This record gives sequence, structure tokens and C-alpha cells, in this order.
Amino acid sequence: MTRYDLLVKNGTLVVPYHGEVRADLAVSGGRIAAIGENLAETDAAEVIDAAGRAVLPGAVDAHYHIGIYRDPALDAHEETRSSLVGGVTTVLSYFRTGQHYLDRTGPYKEIFPEVLAAVEGRAFTDYGFHLAPMTVDQIEEIPSLVADHGVTSFKYYMFYKGFDLAANSRDARSFTMGDEYDLGHLYLILEKLAETQRDHPGLRLSLSLHCEQSELMRVFIDRVQRSGTVQNLRAYSEGRPPLTEQVAISEATTLAGHTNTPVNLLHLSSADALRSAVTARGMYGNDMRFEVTLHHLCLDHESLDAKGGLGGKVNPPIRTAEDSERLWEGVRDGSVNWVASDHACCMEEHKGDELWPARPGFGGSALLYPVLISEGHHRRGIPLTRIAELASANPARAYNLWGRKGSLQVGFDADLTVVDLGLEQEVGTELLLSGQDHCPFDGVRVKGWPVATVVGGRLAYRLGADGPEVVGEPSGRYLRRA
Repeated sequence: MTRYDLLVKNGTLVVPYHGEVRADLAVSGGRIAAIGENLAETDAAEVIDAAGRAVLPGAVDAHYHIGIYRDPALDAHEETRSSLVGGVTTVLSYFRTGQHYLDRTGPYKEIFPEVLAAVEGRAFTDYGFHLAPMTVDQIEEIPSLVADHGVTSFKYYMFYKGFDLAANSRDARSFTMGDEYDLGHLYLILEKLAETQRDHPGLRLSLSLHCEQSELMRVFIDRVQRSGTVQNLRAYSEGRPPLTEQVAISEATTLAGHTNTPVNLLHLSSADALRSAVTARGMYGNDMRFEVTLHHLCLDHESLDAKGGLGGKVNPPIRTAEDSERLWEGVRDGSVNWVASDHACCMEEHKGDELWPARPGFGGSALLYPVLISEGHHRRGIPLTRIAELASANPARAYNLWGRKGSLQVGFDADLTVVDLGLEQEVGTELLLSGQDHCPFDGVRVKGWPVATVVGGRLAYRLGADGPEVVGEPSGRYLRRA
């Protein structure tokens, strides 16, 4: 009779906050059961030989969008399948009412169970949700969302505040399908989270913030549209310049500091935004954590515009190569807490050839570990331990998953990825296993790819001689975080 369900042999385990160790890792009942030298293969039902390879904790992609432009069941299936390619074993997806997603509004007590039902049985990774209170009534639901569904993170979009950019209207209600979506609304969310936190002292209840200031955006977008210049990705960045991030960061962190509410500043895209965020964190006593994305780290609008097309349109916009390097400095020096993909499957037909109507967003979850290893570890010398903290441990800690996700310690969920650090491949849609038909990283050569991804102790993905292959059916679980 075997002792273990799975044995990962001969690899170098990358343990966040500790370092690298040559050891075998055994799995039983979906959890890491033992770590040691020379664990017997005969004790395991299945063996993965990781000789010469790194074994990292499965990535926790903390910024994701299931169903933003497509049916959520289809999106959950195709896009979490793609996540496995990048060594991602958990996704935390944003959801809100209003246009896109389900294109409706109403109480979360009615809508959220529908979302959970649509995704159940469709995801290859484990998954959770961040929810955005778009109405005052939804703000009042925060305590029940925490207690009944284990939702511990919420969102506010600064750039929806008072202006519907898509419709060029001063009334955002047609888009949000909500109430007056202003700083007063933000303050009510922060206040309710602080109040609810007192009933859950063991949890980190947090608000994630998309920081762009809408009134300034209206001014700059109008100037760019009237300028007569080429309406490309550079123009998009000029219409939503870093100044709008800086002002929004100042507004949001001032209120969060007053209520003493933990906040997460999402997808900081520029040197100015990171500098403002670091300054704000030094000014206030509340818990404040920062996220950057793969695309803001590695892409710039000049290079993308040279290729042509609008596939790289995203919010906040892609900036300059100089901005990217400053973000890498934040990754290296610890200013940045985690890196995410902001994965949002958006088909090329919805990009079109006109800048302003083109939908923002694109997929990237399949590149999370590969790009961090290629650009961070190989090119910039960032230790693998830090890479594992950025992709897995730190988001797990921020979003109440630590103890289950984020490390290779005994007792944690057996979520891991085996990486061939020397494997170099060119990015292409066929490699990423996504439903999306394009990728801004197309043609880029990336060094360091997962060759096996394990979710809950079960091999879910492998990269073989014939290419990427998903193993078995979706088995991802919903993660209650309370």
C-alpha cells in the first residue's frame, strides 16, 4: 500500500522567505505531506522527476477577470486552463455589477450565487472573487459577503467616478448601473470595511483600488482627440497620463488613512505612480500594499506601436520603457508586494482599428512565472525566492490564503509547478492554451517555463515533446477566505 499520492523527486524546492533546498516533496490527500531526502518512489502512486529543475509554489494570480467580456462558464474553463501554462494554481477574479460581466445590477445575495454556479466545475485552478460594491445597498452587504461567502477583498474603480468615458458622458450611472459613484461612495465602502473588520480580527479585509482620476482624464482625452496626432497606444497613455494615477492615489489613500482600512493599489503603471504610492504608505498608518502587472513591467507603447494594432490597449495604459525599469526597481527593492496578470480575455475583433472604442485588456496569466523568471531572474538577477514571494506567497498573505496557498510547507495545499529554468520558447497563442486569439507578447522569446503544474496534489498540466497538454478534467475549488 502506497503512503503518498504523488512524489516530486530530485528537484530544488523554492521556499518563500527561506530559500532554495534540494529535496523530495510528497503529497497525500491534496496536501504536502513530507519533505526530505531520498523519499522512496515505491511509497508513491505517481512520481514526477524534477531533476535539474526548480519546484515553486503554485502562483496565486491575484488580479483576474473571469467573464468580463464572455460567458463566465466558458471563460472559467478556457482561461484557467491557460493559467496552468504559467504555473498558476489559484486565481482571484474581480467581479462587479453594471455593464460587461452579466450586464445587470441588483443585490449580491442574488447575483453572486449565480456567478459561483456558472464557474463551478469549470475551473482548472482553485479560485476566489473580489467584489465591487457599486451601490449603497451593496455596501451594506459587505458583512454578509464576508460571513456567508468568505469574500474578504473588495474593489473601487477611481476612474468611474462621476464620468462615463466610454459614452463621453458626465453621468456614469448608465455604465455602473449604480448610485452616485463618487468619493463619498468610496468613503462609505472604507467605513463599512473598517466596521466589519472589528468582527473578524483574524482576517485582513481590504479594498483594492484602480487609481486613475476621471475628471482629469476627461480633460486629457479631449486634448488628445483634438490634437490631430495618430491615435495609437502612445496617445492612449497621453490621454490617461501618470498624473491621473498620482491624484487618484492621493485621494484614495487619504481617505483610507482616515478610516484605517487596509488597501491594495492595483496595477501601478508608472514611475510617478509608484513614487506617489510609496510616499502615501509612509504618511499613513494603515496597511497599504502595491501590485504591478507583467505588461507594465515588460511592455512599452513605443515598441507596441511599432508592431501596429491595438492589442495592447489596457487600463491603466502601457507606459514607457523608463517607467517599466522603475517598476522593476520597486520589484527588486521590496516596494512592490506582488505581480499579477490582470488577465481579461478580449478577442481581437473587440480591439478593432479605432483606439477609443477598442475594449481594454488582454490575457497574460500563462506568462506569470515564465516572464518573472525570464525578465526578473535571468535578466535582472532577482532570486527565485523573491520571484516565488511576488507570484505566490505575498498575494496569498494579502488575501487570507496563507496556510493553504503560497508555500511548499508541510500542511499547505499541494499546489506547485516544476520549472525548466533553461527552456526558451517563443510566445504564441498556440502555446498559451487561451481562448484569446492574440497576445501583446507574441513573438517574444521567454526563458524559464513550467513543464508540470500540480493543483491540489493532482497533475493538471505538462509540457511534453508534442507541446502543452492539460491532464484530466477541471477540478478547481471555490476558496472561502473567512
